Amino acid sequence: MPTAAAPIISSVQKLVLYETRARYFLVGSNNAETKYRVLKIDRTEPKDLVIIDDRHVYTQQEVRELLGRLDLGNRTKMGQKGSSGLFRAVSAFGVVGFVRFLEGYYIVLITKRRKMADIGGHAIYKVEDTNMIYIPNDSVRVTHPDEARYLRIFQNVDLSSNFYFSYSYDLSHSLQYNLTVLRMPLEMLKSEMTQNRQESFDIFEDEGLITQGGSGVFGICSEPYMKYVWNGELLDIIKSTVHRDWLLYIIHGFCGQSKLLIYGRPVYVTLIARRSSKFAGTRFLKRGANCEGDVANEVETEQILCDASVMSFTAGSYSSYVQVRGSVPLYWSQDISTMMPKPPITLDQADPFAHVAALHFDQMFQRFGSPIIILNLVKEREKRKHERILSEELVAAVTYLNQFLPPEHTIVYIPWDMAKYTKSKLCNVLDRLNVIAESVVKKTGFFVNRPDSYCSILRPDEKWNELGGCVIPTGRLQTGILRTNCVDCLDRTNTAQFMVGKCALAYQLYSLGLIDKPNLQFDTDAVRLFEELYEDHGDTLSLQYGGSQLVHRVKTYRKIAPWTQHSKDIMQTLSRYYSNAFSDADRQDSINLFLGVFHPTEGKPHLWELPTDFYLHHKNTMRLLPTRRSYTYWWTPEVIKHLPLPYDEVICAVNLKKLIVKKFHKYEEEIDIHNEFFRPYELSSFDDTFCLAMTSSARHTLGAVSLPEARSLIHQKSWNCCVFGIYCGIWSGFSSNGEVAFA
Repeated sequence: MPTAAAPIISSVQKLVLYETRARYFLVGSNNAETKYRVLKIDRTEPKDLVIIDDRHVYTQQEVRELLGRLDLGNRTKMGQKGSSGLFRAVSAFGVVGFVRFLEGYYIVLITKRRKMADIGGHAIYKVEDTNMIYIPNDSVRVTHPDEARYLRIFQNVDLSSNFYFSYSYDLSHSLQYNLTVLRMPLEMLKSEMTQNRQESFDIFEDEGLITQGGSGVFGICSEPYMKYVWNGELLDIIKSTVHRDWLLYIIHGFCGQSKLLIYGRPVYVTLIARRSSKFAGTRFLKRGANCEGDVANEVETEQILCDASVMSFTAGSYSSYVQVRGSVPLYWSQDISTMMPKPPITLDQADPFAHVAALHFDQMFQRFGSPIIILNLVKEREKRKHERILSEELVAAVTYLNQFLPPEHTIVYIPWDMAKYTKSKLCNVLDRLNVIAESVVKKTGFFVNRPDSYCSILRPDEKWNELGGCVIPTGRLQTGILRTNCVDCLDRTNTAQFMVGKCALAYQLYSLGLIDKPNLQFDTDAVRLFEELYEDHGDTLSLQYGGSQLVHRVKTYRKIAPWTQHSKDIMQTLSRYYSNAFSDADRQDSINLFLGVFHPTEGKPHLWELPTDFYLHHKNTMRLLPTRRSYTYWWTPEVIKHLPLPYDEVICAVNLKKLIVKKFHKYEEEIDIHNEFFRPYELSSFDDTFCLAMTSSARHTLGAVSLPEARSLIHQKSWNCCVFGIYCGIWSGFSSNGEVAFA
């Protein structure tokens, strides 16, 4: 009976699009180019998308023969006008999706990628460039005068700007979820004797899986969490007709990784931000929440620590902590018709029973468990009511919802006027945030896939015993979430999240046995690297949502920012104001079109003719009889039953149906992440093997040499010594400017 589990690696990682006059042939292969799949796309249909996937796995020889026959079959018609053979149109690394406006369909392909991070051998790539190809040929094309304008609007979403994907790691879920999913089939097998076989094992692709023995391994693939997938609508049309390996889901947000050397032991610190695709938009045009409980500017930020000396989910040590930012979950907006730096805040709809907040917090209970902790950073004391309108309404909503929840699972509300404390000369903002962070991390705990290390017994710490979360035989689980917000969820929110993340980082390092106390001081390599990651994270999200980088940074609140920073802050403020005034409307149209919120239809108003997109995002306004949930029992019963554990991670029939499980031999390419990463059976390029350039704590303390100098050093010395040096930690990796550091 197999006892191991591993993520399934997509067998479509390299693509070539071949073209004939009547067909496109999309040939996809795995990284080793040993297994191939072929899609046939019809080009004779002017408006419909006709795709045929034979679901056959070809060998390299079979694909060559197939392409040769196709080329020969088309070249026999050379006497006919306009005929041609088989041409290689473009090479790619994945399919973003298919989209149609008013003419035929386009295919969007990823043509350039860059490796940004590595988690347990699973590479995370950033989209660097894409190619958009029109499918119908010229002879059947029916032109429309507005097609070009829709195409420009769609391409205004820059896919080369902070879109990420992975062939084997589910980026839409947290590390805790991904590693919990790997345990689900194993737990299910343990209860084989007590459950009905048909009910228990209907998720397996192999019918004879249970009776087979040998050294098999479960290959597991889970359905992505569509809230954080940005090309779900583009792939929806082919989802039911092609093999799942063709479906490459991308997220939008931020991904960064740094290396921390602790006495020569490499530790990777990874920061991943997932921006929600629901109710997405620009700063002033998307505020509050929609009718389904999705809030504007909702971003899930996860920090992952892993011992880089062991590259395996089963044998390695991994830890993660997740927190969320998002707009205040109420019906509110700001009027930008007048040019003002701070437009007035208005509550659009009366919601006495906190209906929209109930939907939002029910989603959070399902994904994160309890407790849900709200850190509200908006102003509470103002001469003229502005931000305080939101505080008062949010307090009323949380108070109303809490009276129906079990006392142990009530929503924790922490109000703190950060702007007021910043102006005070007597108060230290970060000290106060540190106190809040300690209390939050103690309530939620964090995830670690290993039992507590022996050093916590040798060097006990009183804070460790007060830690919350859920302790299980295989480690710890984070239960609950911190939800931080100010008005924009940009500057104040980023600093608050950094302080909470810094506190969690100390616990994570302590849990892996790397430090003797769960405390980190500001002037340390770990915090410096972590602050750089959070600054990049905050700048990226601020550019996506507000049109400029952060105005107030961690150094601003520490009051150690140089004088030159003040002039930069003024420029960022002006840049943000200009973006909000002149370019946000076009960006909002692009996001609505890209995410499928608006579908162009012949005979109906065009996107640019709509006076507002309110009805696109609040779809219940178009229903005659909108469905209403209970005003008192506002949660989903199944979700509340399993608290404090998140319902999405509970082993139950509903969650098991979201899994695809297949049995492989332990050396199969689809699950062998070691061979996928190192490629020992072929000659590897130096640039490919060390393509990931990350910031390291050794950057300022060790001697640095440039990449050409490193190559010459390697040529001068024996290769064996070089390999020995790499594995012994003498090699310190690349610095951010492309240098190679040696001890």
